[in-house]
Amino acid sequence: MKIISIISQKGGVGKTTLSTALAVEAITNNKQVILLDLDPQASSSFWNDSRQNQDNLAVTAIPPARLEHYLKASKDAGANFVFVDTPPFAKDIAYDAAKFADLVLIPTKPAVLDIIAMTRTVDLIKAFSKRSSVILTFCPPTGKEIEEAQDAVKQLGVELCPIKIGNRIAFSRAQQFGQTAQEYEPNSKAAKEIKQLYKYICIHV
Repeated sequence: MKIISIISQKGGVGKTTLSTALAVEAITNNKQVILLDLDPQASSSFWNDSRQNQDNLAVTAIPPARLEHYLKASKDAGANFVFVDTPPFAKDIAYDAAKFADLVLIPTKPAVLDIIAMTRTVDLIKAFSKRSSVILTFCPPTGKEIEEAQDAVKQLGVELCPIKIGNRIAFSRAQQFGQTAQEYEPNSKAAKEIKQLYKYICIHV
């Protein structure tokens, strides 16, 4: 079983979007998947409540103190992947999510405040010597922001995911219907980005 934790100390960077999209992509690839929702807002769980498609994705909102128990239960249940969706501004929860992870994804927008928050998250994760990767989200089609963000990541000495997630309406529209971008618009650029990100994860865990 592989555990993928999506962690950022900043809100609104796409943690839930990535968690749900990657979980569904893993299901599509015939994996047994569990999505653990540690965010008190329970965004992943509410998203799952509105899903009309019946699949094998189990989404469970849990108290952070029970994370280790649920990870053990997931392994006993035969899960191939567990994705952990975390809240912002919760250092202790991020700490625990990183501790158990095989791979930590750190989403960040290519903007100054987000980069600062990303730096704090990277510092936290380095304490575990866990494999981690920063992924740029909500990327504009043009502009110097992406290049500046990439330079900032390199200076931190952390891996930069080669897949960038664009600022695409398919992501927000899909969530309204309890779907993911690749379900809502299968041939869209958003869908392609998620599929590429999933392949990247499979290579690195």
